[in-house]
Amino acid sequence: MKKIILLSSVAIACGVLFANIFNSMVIAAATDSDIPNSVLAAKAFFKTVNPGNFFKIFSTASQLLTLLSLLIYWKNSQNMRLLLGIALICYVSGDIFAFTYFHPRTDIMMSQPTPATEILKRLSSEWSSMNWVRSLVLLIGVIFSFAAVDKFYAMKNKFPNP
Repeated sequence: MKKIILLSSVAIACGVLFANIFNSMVIAAATDSDIPNSVLAAKAFFKTVNPGNFFKIFSTASQLLTLLSLLIYWKNSQNMRLLLGIALICYVSGDIFAFTYFHPRTDIMMSQPTPATEILKRLSSEWSSMNWVRSLVLLIGVIFSFAAVDKFYAMKNKFPNP
């Protein structure tokens, strides 16, 4: 069960990372393509649901599973503790970016009345650029998570069960 929790934390973190990259490559690019028309289309498209609905569930799950893995393997290996701790910091940092940087910009872009075109262009450009930074932070977390999995299997091979 411990191994399933560890591997699930990595799998979900990868999903969050790739969803974030999708946001940069598809949604942000489409929104940035024909401002203000593209922003108006995004407002209409995301009226019912938006990417935040995905991230609320899976980003939280990723963090909780990583925290649980950290607690489960706390005594097993100082290296695993460090690796999972760094991964958790990266995943939490991604959400800190979301709440302090991305949400305020998105709220302004999607507000009524629609802001001036120049404001929309600036906000969209800032959002797009920083989302790649957030993806990099998440990637670092995923790398550390995979390093923890590697450490787990190295320990398992060093001390196999009888």
